[in-house]
Amino acid sequence: MRRALRPTSLALVAVLGLLAGCGGGPSRGGGGEVQVGLASFYADRFHGRTTASGEVFDMHAMTAAHKTLPFGTRVRVTRLDTGRDVIVRINDRGPFVAGRIIDLSRKAAQELDMLQSGVVRVRVRVLDDEDGL
Repeated sequence: MRRALRPTSLALVAVLGLLAGCGGGPSRGGGGEVQVGLASFYADRFHGRTTASGEVFDMHAMTAAHKTLPFGTRVRVTRLDTGRDVIVRINDRGPFVAGRIIDLSRKAAQELDMLQSGVVRVRVRVLDDEDGL
């Protein structure tokens, strides 16, 4: 037997739903979904392992892990302090560390000159078909 929610419970659910939509999540702008946060890169020990998409991880490829974007999505990752950017394809899930929004392959991290620091602040923008990719 199902219990009906009381009006106060329904109001609480509605408010929580609205709050969940606020904050540092993705937004639309500049041609695609945009997120700002921290990027890290995969440790070399994952090279050759199977990713969540079923592909074998290649640390020399321009790929990345993202928590929610569909596999195959191409994104432009821009390092905010230097303006350097790379285009990567999402083929895995992660990162699973609070505050991080994307995990890059070693090659992508090298292109962003972040191998020494390990974690940098970035903007991630989903590329649309009009972006020529």
